[in-house]
Order: sequence, then C-alpha cells, then structure tokens
Amino acid sequence: MASKPIIGISMGDPAGIGPEVIIKAFLHEDVQALADCVVVGDPRIMRQAAGFVGASVKVNGIKTIDAADFSAGTINVYDLGNADPDKFRIGEVSEYCGKAAYDAVEQVIRLALDGKIQATVTAPINKAAIKLAGCPFAGHTEIYANLTGTKSYAMMLAHHDFRVIHVSTHVSLMEACRRVKKDRVAEVIRLADESLKQLGIENPRIAVSGLNPHAGEGGLFGREELEEIIPAIEQAKTEGIDASGPFPPDTIFSMAKGGLYDIVVVMYHDQGHIPLKLVGFVYDREKQAWKDVEGVNITVGLPIIRVSVDHGTAFDQAGKGTASESSLVNAINYAARLGGLA
Repeated sequence: MASKPIIGISMGDPAGIGPEVIIKAFLHEDVQALADCVVVGDPRIMRQAAGFVGASVKVNGIKTIDAADFSAGTINVYDLGNADPDKFRIGEVSEYCGKAAYDAVEQVIRLALDGKIQATVTAPINKAAIKLAGCPFAGHTEIYANLTGTKSYAMMLAHHDFRVIHVSTHVSLMEACRRVKKDRVAEVIRLADESLKQLGIENPRIAVSGLNPHAGEGGLFGREELEEIIPAIEQAKTEGIDASGPFPPDTIFSMAKGGLYDIVVVMYHDQGHIPLKLVGFVYDREKQAWKDVEGVNITVGLPIIRVSVDHGTAFDQAGKGTASESSLVNAINYAARLGGLA
C-alpha cells in the first residue's frame, strides 16, 4: 500500500515533450515527497524519454495500481502497451500517437473515477493528432467533461497566485461573444469561488472582466456588460460571493497580478491565456529559445481532480531532453492542494 496519495499522470502525445518532462519532474525531491505518481501510457516510451534526458531510472510496467513499486528511483507506468517507438517519428503529428494519447487520458480518468488514484495530471496532447485518431473533442477539458458526465465546468489557469477562469474556451471569437450570458457568467463565478476555497482560500476575491473595450463604457462599446455581466455579478453577491466588476480587460490583470484579487473571470480563451502566458512563459532573447514555461491548467467542476501543464507538445523540442518541467511540477503540486492532499 502506498503511504502517500497517488496521482495518475497521462503520458501525453508520445511524439511530443510530455514523456520527457514527466521524467524530469519525477526527479524533483518535492514531487517525490508530495505524492506517489503513476504514469499511464507505455513503459517503452518512458524508457526512451529517460534516455533523451539522461536519467538513470527504473521504469516499472504495471497492470494494476496495487502492483506499483514506489521505491526511490522507480517510475511506475500503468502499461497500455499502445505506443511502440518504432511505429512513429518523434516530433511529428500522427493518428497513431493521437490514439495512444487519448487512450492514456481515458484510462487515467477511469482510474480516478474508480478510486484507484486520488488525482489526475495530464501531459500535453496534440489536438490535430487526436482528431486524426477520431476523437470528437477539442481538448482535455471537453474529454474530461464527457467521460465524467459533467455539465457545469470551466477552465482555470494559474501561475502561482495569479489565476484566471474562463466563461468559454475552444470556440471561435464570434461564438465566444454569443456565450457571454448571465447564467453562464454567474456559473463560472460560482465555480471560481468553490475552487479557490478548495485551495484553502477562505474568502476568495473574484474580479470579473468585461467583454468589450473599457468594459463597454456604459454601453457605448457594447451592451454585454450591462445586460449579462453586471446582472451575473449581482446574483453572485446575493449568494455571498465576493465578486467585483466588470473591469476593463486592459487593466484588471495587472491589478490581479499585484495581489488585489485571487482570480479573474475572463470571457473567452485568449483573454485569459494571453496574460497568464505572458508572465509564465519566459523566452530567452539572446538564445532565441524558451528559458522556462510555467503555469497550470485546471478543469474545475469535475467529480475528480484534473490539472495539466499549460503548454503544448512542442514537437520542435521533442527528443532533445531540453524541455522545461516547471509546469508539470506545478501541476502536481496544484493537484495535491486541490484534493487536500498537501
């Protein structure tokens, strides 16, 4: 029996950097102290990734969680046997890798629903690859919602104590504007409040962004704030939630980054992703390469815990052993905190 909570980590696309950053994250002492981690995927890929990063580890293929060996220097892999390194090329989109990545996500969800693991963390998948494999969902968030039967959910991004949560994500900008409705905005404010309380914040301070420039300027630049967003904020307040706004999108993130708010409710994908990645993704101007990639992606409202890295498969870096594991380390930490495990 494990002495610590078990976190399952889906391997991600075998052709991307996911397996490599998993290996590097496992080597962190704080990760080892926090939880016992099990990778869901193919041991052959993890052995290959260990070679890419130059890590001396034992990869232990298992068929049940009970068979895991959590000894120092051992990485347990729940063996799906579905990713033969000889059948694809590192750094390339393929149906084969898309299917392997989706299967790992599906299995880690089932392990969590069955109570075999206490939380899930996902390494990056490639949307084009899973589409080639026949997956009808846009990404992890939608896959999790479908397989858990969840109707009320949202995407939250976090870089340490700077957080955003989205009213909509993987839809066109035109469709995102159509989705700014009172009930949905109020639902996301509520999810933000509940999630931050799970993280141990007793009285979350929630800022709500406007949709339009200057938050509509009293109706001059759009009426969504007046007709949908403000009524949602007022409803949240009647429920005892500390929600404020709507704030102009060009200033609210600086206020939140400065500590005035615990989270910002954003109206669409890029409104939230751009400020988070601006502070979390560090590009080295001299080396013309990514120096560090931080930030985590959390699906809130699910019956199980799901946290992910906030970056993609980075095919251009795959196989080089140079990709940063910071985001995955942070994701494991967040998963433990959300579950009250840390």
